[in-house]
Amino acid sequence: MLKNILSQDEHDMLNALIEESQSIVLCCHTNPDGDAIGSCLGMAEYLRYRGKKPVVMVPDLFPDYLQWMPNTEKILRYDKHTAEADAVLAGADLIFCLDFNDARRVDAMTASLESATARKVMVDHHLEPAMECALVVSHPEMCSTCEIVFRLVWQLGGFDMMTSQFAAPVYCGMMTDTGGFVYNSSSPDIFFIISQLLTKGIDKDKIYRNVYHNYSENRLRLIGYVLYCKLEVFSEYHAAFFTITKQEQRRFRFIKGDAEGLVNMPLQIKGLRLSISLREDTERPNLILVSLRSVGNFPCNKVAEEFFNGGGHLNASGGRLECSMDEAVEITKKAIYHFSSTLK
Repeated sequence: MLKNILSQDEHDMLNALIEESQSIVLCCHTNPDGDAIGSCLGMAEYLRYRGKKPVVMVPDLFPDYLQWMPNTEKILRYDKHTAEADAVLAGADLIFCLDFNDARRVDAMTASLESATARKVMVDHHLEPAMECALVVSHPEMCSTCEIVFRLVWQLGGFDMMTSQFAAPVYCGMMTDTGGFVYNSSSPDIFFIISQLLTKGIDKDKIYRNVYHNYSENRLRLIGYVLYCKLEVFSEYHAAFFTITKQEQRRFRFIKGDAEGLVNMPLQIKGLRLSISLREDTERPNLILVSLRSVGNFPCNKVAEEFFNGGGHLNASGGRLECSMDEAVEITKKAIYHFSSTLK
């Protein structure tokens, strides 16, 4: 049986916040991934059971491979419908901030989120929450925000009434944030939660195919090109990195999500402990998007913090650099050299 994650006071507060609110918004970070979208959709489904009409809002486009999930067609994109989204935020009386711990993670939406008078509830699993909220539900030890959403609904007594429309996005978010339950997923509780989600009639194999076997031919050719032509391996330091430029993204008709999971692949090399991806942003000049993955106890989040203006989890982190790709490569090499004694 799962342990409660809310104290009695927190439980009562969350219940009251939901009960008293009429205009509820659920939002997540920019470049939404499976956990961000899944946690929003899952929590929204619970709120519908409570008789609410929540609005799920995302800062920008989310990947094609997540658009099979139920109710994605109802999601409001801030970048496409800014005036409408601003009005929704201004009129909200409760905002759930899911899968992010700092208002800056919503980029262009930040000012509207911070100026909203609504009470806010943070539900997140990243380190060091940094937002003023009526209630903060922060559990970095958990595999995903979707795991926390499940536990909240379970503790609030709503799980029995949930259907596959809750279970599918929550399972998807847990799956994607653990790389298909390959890392950060050794807790027995995770598999208890999966067993309960399966009682709602979801097809976990189909969900896996929808996410990991649903790409274009161009995505597969991009992977082959990057691994053969762009991967730099530092065997003596057990680290590797690769770059993807704007030109290469145009060549392979890159769409959002095509780089998903690519940073994990170098870790298949025997002995490798750290993998770093550097990708030029297609919209903004001199912006490099950085993804880091590690294995074992090597803290890639520390690398992200010290060299890439980012952070995250022990084995999965991200950041960004405002510089040219050549400069980003030099910074990456310095990072690898700096942590070389730890990597060996």
